[in-house]
Amino acid sequence: MISKDEYLLRNFSKITHKKWELFVITRVLHLLNDPDIEYVCQQYVNPPNSDKYYLTDLCFPSLKLYYEINEGQHATKSHINSDKIRQREILDATDWKGCEIKVYDKNDPSKGRDLNEVISEIDEFVNYIKNRKKEFESKSGKKIVWDYETKFSYQPHIDRGYIDVKDNVVFRYHKDAMRLFGYKGKHSQSGYWRVKGYNQAVWFPKLYDNIPWKNVLTDGSSKIIQEKYIDGRKSEYPLPSNEERIVFAHYKNVLGQTVYKFYGKFQVDWKNTDSFTNVFKRSATRIDFEDYN
Repeated sequence: MISKDEYLLRNFSKITHKKWELFVITRVLHLLNDPDIEYVCQQYVNPPNSDKYYLTDLCFPSLKLYYEINEGQHATKSHINSDKIRQREILDATDWKGCEIKVYDKNDPSKGRDLNEVISEIDEFVNYIKNRKKEFESKSGKKIVWDYETKFSYQPHIDRGYIDVKDNVVFRYHKDAMRLFGYKGKHSQSGYWRVKGYNQAVWFPKLYDNIPWKNVLTDGSSKIIQEKYIDGRKSEYPLPSNEERIVFAHYKNVLGQTVYKFYGKFQVDWKNTDSFTNVFKRSATRIDFEDYN
């Protein structure tokens, strides 16, 4: 796993060719000066029921907040409409609040705004972040901490006693997800592991086209549709086994790392499943480990 310092530097390296974005983001982060607030530059967001994806310029996952730096091309009518759609779809995908700053001259979008105006607006946003952190901590009764070193560790989840979809639980390796349910072995590449003593299995599907398989996450992440295609045609294959499936879906995060994200517990939807299409519906978004004692 890369160090936290390397993670921070890689975030900046992704925007060095964008002068306005680099200026705004570095000023936000330097003024904020809070090592407990996690941030990501160019965060990948994939709206549900969509093949599209977006990259948010700067986001703060623990505060459910993202920030867009809009340059001159955003002033066109078509871009304004597409930005509205983008904002709505990001909200549907993440339930995060979106904020933006326009860095172009409204009278001549080909030119940048007065720098002092931009600085003043950035400073207001930094104050908003600080107040939002206080509000989140007050509501939850817990201090917000960016514990980078344990981000992919299974142990904090075991200590807490549960995992919940809303907590954005991710792991770097199959074995770490499986250890939550009693796995004692070393590295495992199996995409499906049955939990000993339970009619359950831990499943690591690739929720994208992965020849010959096509797995699609739909209905607000509550349904998985699985099909197999041979030479472009839907192919028949055996019906699924009847275990509950604890799903950790495979995807690449913003740094290109392969990770496995918890999407909940799923059951076969036998009403809509046949030998050409398997359908799985989510039955729970939280799993309590006391159920496995």
